[in-house]
Amino acid sequence: MPSRRSINFALAAAYGQGFGFASNASPSLERLAFPRDFGAHPDSRIEWWYVTGFLEAAARLWGFQITFFRAATGTAVAASSRFAAGQVISAHAAITDVENARLRHDQRIARSGFGIAEASSEDTALVLHGWRLERRQSPGLSRYRTSAASESAGFRFDLTLEATEPVLVQGEGGVSQKGPSATQSSRYYSEPQLAVRGTLGLDRGAPIAVTGRAWLDHEWSDSLLDASAVGWDWIGMNLDVGAALTAFRLRRADGTTLWAGGSFRPASGATQNFAAAKVSFVAGRRWTSPASKASYPVQWSIATPAGRFDVRAVLDDQELDSRASTGSIYWEGLSQLFDANGRTIGRGYLEMTGYAARLVM
Repeated sequence: MPSRRSINFALAAAYGQGFGFASNASPSLERLAFPRDFGAHPDSRIEWWYVTGFLEAAARLWGFQITFFRAATGTAVAASSRFAAGQVISAHAAITDVENARLRHDQRIARSGFGIAEASSEDTALVLHGWRLERRQSPGLSRYRTSAASESAGFRFDLTLEATEPVLVQGEGGVSQKGPSATQSSRYYSEPQLAVRGTLGLDRGAPIAVTGRAWLDHEWSDSLLDASAVGWDWIGMNLDVGAALTAFRLRRADGTTLWAGGSFRPASGATQNFAAAKVSFVAGRRWTSPASKASYPVQWSIATPAGRFDVRAVLDDQELDSRASTGSIYWEGLSQLFDANGRTIGRGYLEMTGYAARLVM
């Protein structure tokens, strides 16, 4: 495990604190181009690939997530040594064991290079101490493979994720505004409705053949959070009928919404982007973490131009302590989606940041 000093240096460098990045530079407005934009963008300050979903086998249910973060330190141009930390790669992986009401999670961090930590610029190809996420072109659509194992957390998985729908470009042409200023934005696309198959192992048990559904987000940006934002609430939901729902909001310290957005795409249909004023999050039942003492809404009522929905966590305790990698504590977990009549219509992930402490980027 890296030392606290090395982690603090990596994070300070990664988020451009004095390392030559503009504080609120706008991302390039060029049209997204694939497969190039499946890969890393090392000239941008921060970037992440975020895979979440559910797995099933013999009436058992699990949630899973694996996220890779790439952050530029701003030192690569000036440094000539191959040991210079031009990029820092970190990752989180977790399994929500619904049956046993347990979240298993682990994290890793390393500077890029030497085959230990890599993020290809040509296509999605990420590796960090043996954890992997790679994309291969299937006929017209993406096919991903991801694997991770943690002896300390007692999980291992090896999964193939097949796209069943085209790439979902978020925001206006892939530019997703994340605050009142147009400079507060990211480049953002999703791959929802990924068909999953593979194996899952828990503790020392034999691997289990599993199937499921997943969602992939890829974002990159040079922007910082607005000064009045403490964190965000976000959902990515795969509906049973094949549709995809995204909704998010940036939140002030008093719980009010600073900015919001999202999208809805029916199966094989056109994407409907949401204006900030048309999305609202209303918190319902809360759960208080015994570890961090943070209080999280584990139920939400969310209104969008595509309808009103309820989101309910399948397990209250899905808090991740990532202070040994990205420096934050946040809640991220498998949740169910309900329509306005209370009918279950899908599953996906809910993410909430800035509840234990203000999210510092």
